[in-house]
Amino acid sequence: MRQLQGSLMVASLLQIVVGFSGLLEFFLPLIGPLTIAPTITLIGLSLFQVATNTASGQWYIAMTVVALMVIFSQYMQNIPIPCGKYSKDKGCTRINFHIFKMFPVVLAVCVVWFLCFIFTITDVFPATSGHWGHKARTDNTYKYLQQAAWFRFPYPGQWGVPTVSLGGVLGMISGVLASMIESIGDYYACARISGAPPPPAHAINRGIGVEGIGCLLAGAIGGSGGVTSYSENIGTIGITKIASRIVIFTSGIIMMVLGCFGKFGILLVTMPDPIVGGMFLVMFGMVAAVGISNLQHVNLESSRNLMILGVSLFVGLSLPLWIQANQADVKTGSAQLDQVLRILLSSNMFVGGFIGFVLDNTIPGTPEERGIIKWDNIVDSKAENISESYDTYSFPRPIQKLVDRWNWPVYVPFCPSYNSYISRLVKRMAACCSCRKKTN
Repeated sequence: MRQLQGSLMVASLLQIVVGFSGLLEFFLPLIGPLTIAPTITLIGLSLFQVATNTASGQWYIAMTVVALMVIFSQYMQNIPIPCGKYSKDKGCTRINFHIFKMFPVVLAVCVVWFLCFIFTITDVFPATSGHWGHKARTDNTYKYLQQAAWFRFPYPGQWGVPTVSLGGVLGMISGVLASMIESIGDYYACARISGAPPPPAHAINRGIGVEGIGCLLAGAIGGSGGVTSYSENIGTIGITKIASRIVIFTSGIIMMVLGCFGKFGILLVTMPDPIVGGMFLVMFGMVAAVGISNLQHVNLESSRNLMILGVSLFVGLSLPLWIQANQADVKTGSAQLDQVLRILLSSNMFVGGFIGFVLDNTIPGTPEERGIIKWDNIVDSKAENISESYDTYSFPRPIQKLVDRWNWPVYVPFCPSYNSYISRLVKRMAACCSCRKKTN
C-alpha cells in the first residue's frame, strides 16, 4: 500500500506539470472528430463487460432498472407532480415539480431496491451463494454494514511513510497517460451531452492539472487509486439533464462529508449488483452514443474516414482484449517497459484514440472531409451564444472578477483569458499540410 501511495504521488506530478504548463496545446489543435469519436465511443463500449457481469446476477432486476430509467427520463419527463409552496407574500401556493425529469436514476434505483428487499425477506431470491439470483439479495453485505465504523477521517501517513520504486512509478505513469487520454475524451463528451461548446485549451489544461492534484492528494491521504473523470457521471448528466457546476460542486462537498461516515459508505455497497448493472447499461450506452454523434461533422461517404473510424474502433476493442488475456506475451527485454506497454495497450481509449489521431493527421484529406470546418464553426457559433459577462469555462464568478483585473493571466495556460498562440499556429500548419497532401 505504501509503495502504491508513493508511486501514485510521483506519477501525479507529471500530470500536474502537463496540465498546468500547457504542453497539451501542441496536440489539441490536431484533435478532430475522427479522434474524439472513437475515443469517446470506446469509453462506453469498453465497459460493456463490466455492465454485463454486474447485471448477469439477475437479469430481470437489471432490465427493470433499465425500463424504469427510460420511462422516467423519457416518457414521463414532462409530467409534473403538484407540490405545495409557502412564501410570506403569497402564503401557500401550488407549484408543479418535475420529479421524473430531475431524479430518474434515484427513483428507478429506490423502486427496484425496495423490490429486491421484498424479494429477499420472502426468499424469492435464493439464499445460497452461487445460485442465479443470489446477488440480487439485499442482505449479502449486511455483515460489512455491522463491522463498519461510524466515523473515520482519512489522514496522511495512516499506512506509514509512502515508498517509491522505479517499476511502480513507471506503471503509474503509464496509467496516468492513459487516464489523460480518457479524460480529454470525457471532457468533450460532457460538453456535448450538456449542450456546451467544446472545451478550449485552457479548460482542458486546467482539468488535467486539477486531476493531477486530486491524484496527489489521494496518494497523500492513503488512497491507492487516482482521481479522474468517470464515464458513468457523464451518463448521469445526460439522463438527468443537470450539468450545473454549482450542483457538481455541492455534490462533491456532500460526498466528502458523507465519506467520513463509514456506515453510510457501506450502506451504498449493499445495493445489489444487478441494480448497478442496470444503471451501467443505460449510462455507458449514453456515453457510447455521444461518441458516435461526433461523426455528424465528418463526411461518412469518404472511404478515408470510414477506414480511420473502422480501424480505430476495431483495433481499440481487439488489441486490449488480447493484451489483458496474454500479458505474459508482452516481452521487450525490460520488465519496466513491459509493464508500461501492458497498461497502455490494455486501455481501449488510448489504443483507439491514438490510432485515430495518427491516421487522421497522416492520411491525406481536406478539412471539409475531416469535419474540421464544421467542428470549428460549431465552436464559434456556440461561443457567440454565451453570456458576455460569464463564459462557460471561466472560473467561478468572484475568482474570475479578481483575475480580470490583471493582464498577466493571458500568459497562464490554465486561465480563461489565456491567448493560445501555439494552438492557432499548430492548427494552421496542420491545415496547410493536409491540403498539400490532398492536392498532390
